[in-house]
Amino acid sequence: MKQAVIDLGTNTFHLMIVEEQPGGSRQTLFRESRPAKIGKGGINQNHITDEAIDRALGVLTYFRSVLDQFSIDPVTVRAFGTSAIRVAANQAQFIERVRAETGIQIQVISGDEEAAYIYAGVRSSGAMNLHNDPNPPVSLIMDIGGGSVEFILGTPDRIFWKQSFEIGGQRLLERFMPNSQNAISLAAVERMNDFFREKLLPLTNAIHQYAPTTGRPLQLVGSSGTFDTLVDMHYMHERGHLPGPVRRSDGTTAPEQAAFALPVSEFYRAYDLLLTRNHDERMALPGMIELRVDMIVVAVCLIDFVLTTFGIQTIMVSTYALKEGVLTANSDQ
Repeated sequence: MKQAVIDLGTNTFHLMIVEEQPGGSRQTLFRESRPAKIGKGGINQNHITDEAIDRALGVLTYFRSVLDQFSIDPVTVRAFGTSAIRVAANQAQFIERVRAETGIQIQVISGDEEAAYIYAGVRSSGAMNLHNDPNPPVSLIMDIGGGSVEFILGTPDRIFWKQSFEIGGQRLLERFMPNSQNAISLAAVERMNDFFREKLLPLTNAIHQYAPTTGRPLQLVGSSGTFDTLVDMHYMHERGHLPGPVRRSDGTTAPEQAAFALPVSEFYRAYDLLLTRNHDERMALPGMIELRVDMIVVAVCLIDFVLTTFGIQTIMVSTYALKEGVLTANSDQ
């Protein structure tokens, strides 16, 4: 049976189509991400602009054509609206127009539901316990979207705490780096850190409450998005190529790698490069993609704040996020 999931993020729309295989495994038939930028120009006013709606419909019309190619009824697609749609005053009109023009029916989920799906996706990637430790560290999962950032504190066995914060990359970009063609100023970074300190007080309290009681170190597990690009930059710097399918000695191809270790030193190499370059210079960095060339600047400022504030020395990265979490939750039911 084929299943399709669409994640309607604030910056990017993602489509994933899988097919259940005998024995319960899944084969990925199609996976693509396209920029829609539905938060651009209106996210801090809780409004999806006309231009953003047009961009969204352009991407979703294309996704509908892909669904048709795979003979998938759009009514069966699980399409999830997140931060930009969640807070939009014109949410109902947007959802109805998408349904009328593409047949895709959007389900708006809460920040808490989004965090739960992200946890399920990250857990299934293996990134929370990459080294198969019998007593794995406590993970602080961090998913940086365009509209919101989800933090989940837990282990592969349980969630201690989770919360969604409306401080995503597009919001930060418009507030602290409105001219993204230039390099970010030191003053803007300092203002952002003050902003994080205030907004993320619940996260600070949660870490102080839960992490010490476990007696285990705290590791950061980044979910998809910005963290994928940081891994790409790391691979290009260290190996001269992007992560890709691994060919075994017998000629077969290993399954797609879903979890990576990102050295903290490599994060700070990228951080220094990203904060001192303008748009065109960032775009020239090996591993960079147009989709993230501006938003990654404010995102790495947030990552630096988390690493520094909580003394974290280990970063893992999961390429799995909400979509994979939805599929995992479905298979568990």
